[in-house]
Amino acid sequence: MNIMVNSYFSGAGLFDLGIMNGGLNIQQSFEIDKVCCETQLRNFTHEVIEGDIRNKTVLQDKECHVMVAAFPCTKYSTAADIHGKRVGDELFLHFFRHIAIRRPEIYVIENVPGMKKFPVVMEAMSKLPDYYISVFCPVRAGIWLPQRRMRLILIGSRTSFAWREPRASRRVTLKEIIEDSPEIEINESVYSRIKGKYRDMPIISDPDADDIAPTCVAHYSKDQSTRLVKDKRFPGGMRPYTPKEYGRLQGVPDWFEFSGTDNQIYRQIGNGVPVPIGEWIGREVTRYFN
Repeated sequence: MNIMVNSYFSGAGLFDLGIMNGGLNIQQSFEIDKVCCETQLRNFTHEVIEGDIRNKTVLQDKECHVMVAAFPCTKYSTAADIHGKRVGDELFLHFFRHIAIRRPEIYVIENVPGMKKFPVVMEAMSKLPDYYISVFCPVRAGIWLPQRRMRLILIGSRTSFAWREPRASRRVTLKEIIEDSPEIEINESVYSRIKGKYRDMPIISDPDADDIAPTCVAHYSKDQSTRLVKDKRFPGGMRPYTPKEYGRLQGVPDWFEFSGTDNQIYRQIGNGVPVPIGEWIGREVTRYFN
């Protein structure tokens, strides 16, 4: 069966890549960010639609078997508490109307565990009539990758199904993601943070100690001093992750080509969904239809 998927809030396509690796076919992806759309066009052959989901009607989209969405999580995350912005966001309602009108066989939502703290969001996404709901939380990227990242996955299906928990035969090590000959320009802010000139010290991970890196975040595009990796080849014995290494932390293969500057690449990666999570979902949805 040719299982067709529409992907919403698709970013640079990391989630889509995993879903495709799991056996599904992305037919349309929808994303507002121009650079992310350019990245998708460099790597995929499916239709990439740039635009604001709030301004389009549902029936413009092609019919599909599966709808997936990774709507922005910044308002649901614990980091938002720091800035007093941990509030609900209306964007989830636009995915909700797509589900309610199209009624796909399956819909999948990826977000941060903090989404569970918003009863209006959870009610909308888990109480649609005629759907059986399964929630996996937390899904730990660390079972596949050397990165501490916890996610929430909500699956709605028209038929009850025994979805399997994610699993991995082995975890990629931090040492494996390090480039043989890394080329990176180290900003003075890195040394300033190491010397304690900022409120927080950097999180330093050691590949030789089999450390797991902290969560890849989008704001790494603005300040690479927050997350460093030990590397004796550089002054001070540590450095930021290169864009390629940052992508590897999310399970992005080296052949995947990002558009934009290094800072834009860091942002795209930090906002992305780990590729193995998408692959797990793709395999499970394939199993459902088979």
